[in-house]
Amino acid sequence: MKSKIMHYIKEIALFIVTMTIFANAISLYKSTDLNKEALSLDKIVLIDNKEYTLDSDKPILVHFWATWCPTCKAEASNISTIAENFQVITIAVKSGSGNDIEKFLDENSLDFMVINDKKGALSQRFKIGAYPTTFIYSKNKELVFSDVGYTTTWGLWLRMWWAGI
Repeated sequence: MKSKIMHYIKEIALFIVTMTIFANAISLYKSTDLNKEALSLDKIVLIDNKEYTLDSDKPILVHFWATWCPTCKAEASNISTIAENFQVITIAVKSGSGNDIEKFLDENSLDFMVINDKKGALSQRFKIGAYPTTFIYSKNKELVFSDVGYTTTWGLWLRMWWAGI
């Protein structure tokens, strides 16, 4: 009985490691087409119509997501946690009106700044093909990391910390 349990534990562990490697390989492949230029968001207008100016001395996480995306919803609390300690701008793509997005944020207890990309113009500029997509820029606004798909809070926190060095 004990050897059967150990066998299943090993199989599950192997499966998790294999899936993690596979997911990271897919993310790397999908991120090859993304816009790799330095960050240049001229005028940031949030869903509450307030203007936001990027802090020039801090790294920034730019996160593309959508209210209709199940993976985005699963990752949203990770982004909200990162936004408590780091500069984060999120871009809701083709997700309805500002009120629709605010309702989504309220229903899911999320708190981060959101730009409404109603027609997908920003996502096209960044060459986004799948959601969620995350960019992390250094304090000099140079791209240091990009990821397509789900990322853990811990992974995001480490990347933001590294971008701030």
